[in-house]
Amino acid sequence: MLMSGRLHSYLADIDEQAREMFDTLIDRIKKDEGVTEQLKKDNQMEWVGRMNNIQAMVREIVYNTLIYV
Repeated sequence: MLMSGRLHSYLADIDEQAREMFDTLIDRIKKDEGVTEQLKKDNQMEWVGRMNNIQAMVREIVYNTLIYV
């Protein structure tokens, strides 16, 4: 791929797919877990902790689905 000049476009495509998948999964899991803006107002530390857990989980899903294939 490097020699044919297609590596950059391939990596850009994978990056776009990963970002879209990450954003979609974050939104879906936040909704399923009840992580809302109201929770953010009421208990910021809990919101941060739950968001960190969700992001770590989604990162693993994206990596295992798109990157480490």
